Amino acid sequence: MGGEKSIHFIVSVDANPLKWRVPLFVLVLSGVFWLGASLIRVIIGNVLLQTGTLQFEEYLPPEAEREIFRLLSIVSLVVIASYLVVLVSSVAFLRAMPFTLRRHGWLMMSAILLYLFVPVELFTAYLDGRMIYLEFFTTAERDEFRTIFISRVAALAGAPFVAMLSYYTIIGLAVLQPMKKKRQTNET
Repeated sequence: MGGEKSIHFIVSVDANPLKWRVPLFVLVLSGVFWLGASLIRVIIGNVLLQTGTLQFEEYLPPEAEREIFRLLSIVSLVVIASYLVVLVSSVAFLRAMPFTLRRHGWLMMSAILLYLFVPVELFTAYLDGRMIYLEFFTTAERDEFRTIFISRVAALAGAPFVAMLSYYTIIGLAVLQPMKKKRQTNET
């Protein structure tokens, strides 16, 4: 009793570490595809608009503009599919992980930032889904694509942009792991 040191571990001993590592791997991999495809979509979409406005560029011929909308539809398929995998794998990871959110504040903040913007992502996925439908299942004209594209860019007064900033903050939190409580030793 006197002078002994006891160490309390936060992580429980689990007989099957694959139970949480597989969902974590799937989460990271699908997150790379999701964020990468989202960036590609932004880069492709910026070609269509005049800088700082919601006005379409005049120099693009209609065929080129239509091809850009086709590319946006294809990339949006990757974004939507990857985002759904991110959501499912994140829930699986949070359920199976041996860590406590109380001891790993960075993980709690990351989960809050991810799930806070689910409604925003679902709304923008709905708009992307409309564009995908027009591209692959109809013979829609360029004006219909323009209407959906402007709705997508101006959606929710910039909330999708704030969401993207939050997702990149999650990467920083995962790397730096702030607010992580150290193992405590109790001297009795």
